[in-house]
Amino acid sequence: MPRRHIRVTGAPEAALRDALDRLRTDLEVPLAFPLGVLTEAERAARAPAQPPHDATDIPFLTLDPPGATDLDQALHLSRRGTGYRVRYAIADVAAFVVPGGPVDEEAHRRVTTLYFPDGKIPLHPAVLSEGAASLLPGRDRPAALWTLDLDADGRTRAVDLRRALVRSRTRLDYAQAQRRIDDATAEEPLALLATVGRLRETLEAERGGISLSVPEQEIVDQDHGYELTYRAPVPAEGWNAQLSLLTGMAAADLMLASGTGILRTLPPAPDGAVGRLRRVAHALRIDWPHHVSYAALVRSLDPHRPAHAAFLQECTTLLRGAGYTAFRDGRLPDITTHSAVAAPYAHCTAPLRRLADRYATELCLAAVAGEPPPEGVLAVLDTLPKEMAGGGRRAHAVERACVDLVEAALLRDRVGEVFEGCVVDVDDHRPTTGTVQLESPAVVGRVDGDPLPLGERLPVRLTEADPAHRTVRFARA
Repeated sequence: MPRRHIRVTGAPEAALRDALDRLRTDLEVPLAFPLGVLTEAERAARAPAQPPHDATDIPFLTLDPPGATDLDQALHLSRRGTGYRVRYAIADVAAFVVPGGPVDEEAHRRVTTLYFPDGKIPLHPAVLSEGAASLLPGRDRPAALWTLDLDADGRTRAVDLRRALVRSRTRLDYAQAQRRIDDATAEEPLALLATVGRLRETLEAERGGISLSVPEQEIVDQDHGYELTYRAPVPAEGWNAQLSLLTGMAAADLMLASGTGILRTLPPAPDGAVGRLRRVAHALRIDWPHHVSYAALVRSLDPHRPAHAAFLQECTTLLRGAGYTAFRDGRLPDITTHSAVAAPYAHCTAPLRRLADRYATELCLAAVAGEPPPEGVLAVLDTLPKEMAGGGRRAHAVERACVDLVEAALLRDRVGEVFEGCVVDVDDHRPTTGTVQLESPAVVGRVDGDPLPLGERLPVRLTEADPAHRTVRFARA
């Protein structure tokens, strides 16, 4: 079953921290950067390539999770006649990285930033990812500056991309941004996030796109201990995601028009997968009339309701076929769209954390300038999808293992207790084995029983919680 990201607030207890250290060793994740990489990164941090344009007069702001320091994006929204102008600045990692140099080679080894509950294993050295390349407030930073002009309905009418020097003025987390928008104290660049975000959500619905609002598990301090809870995203997170989607769609269109690029693609879900979701919806007592599309149903769900949260988690199974597709010299691939986005789409807004984004940005800059693709990009383009696939598998393995470990560690002293849960999945081949989602603590684990009524609440007894093997199992009580 696909898992959620899991976060910890505060410093984890020693036993949990030690278990996470062992997990990093078991999964053979890259830890310390080689000396040569650090040396080059420090040199680049002192003297990055300088962009030709100055946009430091634009008061950008950043929206990120609390405590984040690797800030990839900064935004500024304004009105433009009856429409809107979206300026989206993306950290210009290429200004710090020499193609084929030590930092570049190490990034190809790591592929993506790996997230653990007690910290992250970054794609680039911290002197870059959390320092000189990060769009921190009050600092001049090189960026790839997207300017997207939208009409009154939020449709894209003009796109520009150039290298520019930018300076963020404000750093907000999503909850802070949401409060300012809700209490009407947000200034126009932030207040318009709700306006533009809702317009883009409407357009997403029109084209049949889907954005899943899946709750995430969070470890919080509780009476000198820890507790797992569910946290549903606030609307500002979804509106911010719409700006990233907007930019990724513009990037895909530029690369398709130029004939060379790398897309994030997802084929349509097979009928059997959608049919299974219909059975899950029925079991969870979610009304899904036949005339209502899957996309429309997803938009109607409330992630704060346990049954809806369980169904949204099951919906992530339709995203498993996503991958990267590279093309060149005008030979377009058979699949150019991402079925969940319902349009061509590219990853280009998180270059501090994801390798492919740097290359997509370079190809888009060349396309806008009417120049041929950079040789350094063409040299790795054909192998990049395979690298990204491998990095994605490692990231998913880390995510699954972290959740399993944290759940087992927090439940290890409660074996034998009975909890209330909801059966959210039953194994098609072994109907006596399934998945149960507890409301409190916020645990998702395997359950055994005969029968296992899909979608029904039932008491379950914790039979195993083994941090060493990262296993949590329940039995029908």
